[in-house]
Amino acid sequence: PTTPPMAHEPTLLLAVTEFVANSAAFTYFTAGALRRNISSDMLPRRFPLQLRTKSMEVFSPQLQELYPDQPMELHLWARQQPLLSCHPDALHGTLLGSAEAFVVLPNATRVPAFLLNIDANVTGRPTISRNRLGGTVRLTGLVPTLSWGLPVPQVKRLETLLKFGLWLFGVPRANSKCCPRAVP
Repeated sequence: PTTPPMAHEPTLLLAVTEFVANSAAFTYFTAGALRRNISSDMLPRRFPLQLRTKSMEVFSPQLQELYPDQPMELHLWARQQPLLSCHPDALHGTLLGSAEAFVVLPNATRVPAFLLNIDANVTGRPTISRNRLGGTVRLTGLVPTLSWGLPVPQVKRLETLLKFGLWLFGVPRANSKCCPRAVP
C-alpha cells in the first residue's frame, strides 16, 4: 500500500490499482463486452483494406478465386481476459484476441474463411492539462498468427497493414474517447 501525499491546497488524487483495473477487465470479458462484429459498410472509405475478397487477394489469392469480389465480415473477440499492470507513469495492457473472417454470400450465408489470433500490447498514459483530465493510448506491439482456414501466405504483410490501420484509425479513436475533458 502507498500512502497518498499530503496536500495543502485543493487537490484531485486519482489512484488505480492493478486489482481495480483487472477486475474491470474481468467484468467486461465475462459479460461478453469485448466482442465486436465488423462489416464492410462499417469501415471508413479511406481505410487501406476494405472487407471484400478482392481486397484480401493480396494476402490470400485462394479467397478471391473461390469467392470473386464478395463482401466479408470480421468477428473480433478477446480470447482471454485482458491483463493490465499499473506503473507510476502508465497503465500497460496485454490483449489476447481473435479475428474470424467470413465471406458473405449473395443469399446472406456466412462462410468461414480464416481465423487469426491477434496479440497486442498497449500503453495508456493519463494526462492533466490546466483543468482537464485525459489520457493517450499507444500500441506497443502486435502479433497476428493464423490459427486455421484458407491459406494466408502473406501474414507478415497483413500484420503490417493491421498495424497501419490501428495506427491510422484505432489508436486515434481510442484517444478520442479519452481526450481531455473538463474536470468539474
